[in-house]
Amino acid sequence: MGIPNYSEADTRVKFIDPQLYDSGWREEHIVREYYFTDGRKLPGGKRGKQLYLDYLLTYNNLKVAILEAKRYREDATKGLQQAIDYAVKLGIEYVYASNGRQIYEFIVSKGKGQYIGQYPNPAELFQNLAPPANNLKSRLLSAPFHTAEGMRPRYYQERAVNSVMEAIANRRQRILLTLATGTGKTYIAFQIVYKLITSKWNVDGTERRPRILFLADRNILADQAINTFNPFEKDLLKIDGSEIRKRNGRVPTNAYIFFAIYQAIAERENIEGYYKEYPSDFFDLVIIDECHRGSANEEGSWRDILDHFSGAVHLGLTATPKRKDNIDTYGYFGNPVYEYSLKEGINDGFLTPYKVKRIKTNIDEYIYTSADTIVQGQVEKPFYTIPDFNRDIVIPERAELIAKATLQHIRPLDKTIIFCVDQAHALLMRDMINKHKEVRDPFYCVRITSDEGKVGRELLEKFQDNDKDIPTI
Repeated sequence: MGIPNYSEADTRVKFIDPQLYDSGWREEHIVREYYFTDGRKLPGGKRGKQLYLDYLLTYNNLKVAILEAKRYREDATKGLQQAIDYAVKLGIEYVYASNGRQIYEFIVSKGKGQYIGQYPNPAELFQNLAPPANNLKSRLLSAPFHTAEGMRPRYYQERAVNSVMEAIANRRQRILLTLATGTGKTYIAFQIVYKLITSKWNVDGTERRPRILFLADRNILADQAINTFNPFEKDLLKIDGSEIRKRNGRVPTNAYIFFAIYQAIAERENIEGYYKEYPSDFFDLVIIDECHRGSANEEGSWRDILDHFSGAVHLGLTATPKRKDNIDTYGYFGNPVYEYSLKEGINDGFLTPYKVKRIKTNIDEYIYTSADTIVQGQVEKPFYTIPDFNRDIVIPERAELIAKATLQHIRPLDKTIIFCVDQAHALLMRDMINKHKEVRDPFYCVRITSDEGKVGRELLEKFQDNDKDIPTI
């Protein structure tokens, strides 16, 4: 009598599921058909193939294994290579493949596999990943993620969070995460803080909630972070002039999570840095958002602050891979504990693909002649190129040409961001767009910079709202 020709669905129900139950796996540990990407965005509003697992096995809030199922008649390891690829992508150590008759186990870090008689039980796999000897690692990895309102971290966000948990458990004091813009670094920071607070981690190893400082270089980024951390609303404070004035010139201390921009607490001309009013051991964790912008060299804007809180864990967040102009950042933090690239985000369908359209103008180079009119300042060199424009020299006609070209290459209500050199350049570009636009709405094109203050923040919120067309640029 031959091998019965059970379908994959029947094989799962009749054989694989009972074998899992016999090894101590309960329904709460098993996720069937676990989709972990959205599928690459394609033209016409379509999507590419979503990646998914036949079975995801979890225990203590940790993804511990993948199980690839095959029909009863098929070879158990027929889909093993794909399962290993997915395990590497998801950072999962154990891969199982089964046709209901055989069970094959592959351990990713060892690169080895073998047939086994039965599945290991959940606690056994978890202890292999977080040995009891490292109680802190077990505690941090098993701490839950924040999943209110049906929102849970994407797979790469979980990986980033757990990579930081492992680094902290291994007593690493400087930690770096590198993830592409738009992948939710602030949300990742929130989940890290949530795990640390719920597990009552701190640098002392005592039973108390940690105190955390979130540093940004712009008010708008600090305010966005505060919104992301809203579930901790009662425990949040922003260190700024108004809070300090409320306390007669003293810094606030009655919170667990503090937000600040470097400029507000660092030393300024004839003013001592407010950060020095905090004891050097006040914070357990300092998070530096967009850490490549502050510079980690000894003269960098956040270096003095980190040196003061040297006993805390320092976590840097950046979207910028290692290169010559941010070598100090990587020198300070070391290699990232986790990276997620722009290419990965696009292929997974979490980021939108893009095309580069290069537009050259006839004013991309400028040679000064005595016939030219200088409106303000003086000519410092005879020849200027693109890197000099709107830094060393401003030619309004060039800005106008770019504004007209922009309007020609977008549909009237296409949301558009124009990145400018500085505040003055942004003002010039706004005025040139408004000069040549066809849409009559007065808020069609706006400048959103720190100088705009509250009005700018309100306009940004409207721009980010997909249900609103205005502001558009």
